[in-house]
Amino acid sequence: MTATKILPAPPYVEGHGLLKGRSVLITAAAGVGIGFAAARKAIEEGCRAIMISDVHERRLAEAAEKLREYSATVEIYSQLCNVTDEEQVQALVDAAEEKLGGIDVLINNAGLGGLKPVVEMTDAEWNLVLDVTLTGTMRMTRAALKKMQPRGKGAIINNASVLGWRAQKGQSHYAAAKAGVMAFTRCSAVEAAEYGIRINAVSPSIAMHDFLKKSAPQEQLDALTSLEAFGRAAEVWEIANVMMFLASDYAGYMVGEIVSVSSQRA
Repeated sequence: MTATKILPAPPYVEGHGLLKGRSVLITAAAGVGIGFAAARKAIEEGCRAIMISDVHERRLAEAAEKLREYSATVEIYSQLCNVTDEEQVQALVDAAEEKLGGIDVLINNAGLGGLKPVVEMTDAEWNLVLDVTLTGTMRMTRAALKKMQPRGKGAIINNASVLGWRAQKGQSHYAAAKAGVMAFTRCSAVEAAEYGIRINAVSPSIAMHDFLKKSAPQEQLDALTSLEAFGRAAEVWEIANVMMFLASDYAGYMVGEIVSVSSQRA
């Protein structure tokens, strides 16, 4: 079999004002992953205020400080939140409503994975992945919708995965959670649409960043990358770009869609 040619990432896409004047709330936005990339892109796309959350206090503070380097005018806030805790979720949404002057865009990025065969998986391991990834998305969406619906506007973007469609060894808990995120996106979207709120999701294959490199076996990363037609993993900002599109008016007629952000070959 001929080796896949590795194509370089395109130039970084500069902002075009897609979120001009809007406020944004993003979960799991500390560190170097998709959440932080989305926060940076939201600032570059002209949002007026942003709040990021995470469970890691030090990394969250560092992320907020880093974001301030990208704009001296955007209001940037941060708050700790574990999406498995309903009280923390409600406190986050209440704080965002107060400090941002209302939530225009919610990006549900919090998720948890792992590598474990079904026969070795404990109930606790299964439940934790489902609680963070699927139920956490529901908790955040539920809390945000209660604020958005009376205003009759808003956009929610969920982070799913191609594993919601495809099979991979050792990923039954994560795949089940992400498939659940997809189904939840579709069902909640038709409910929210009645109030002028759009809910959609992105479905990435693999986006490379330093934390992933440290937490996943190299052979697994190599195997996943080999499936990509470009011969490389996505850059985190390439996923964030599609999130910005879904949050913007360009996606104004999209409801309950799951947008694949992947170069995986059929």
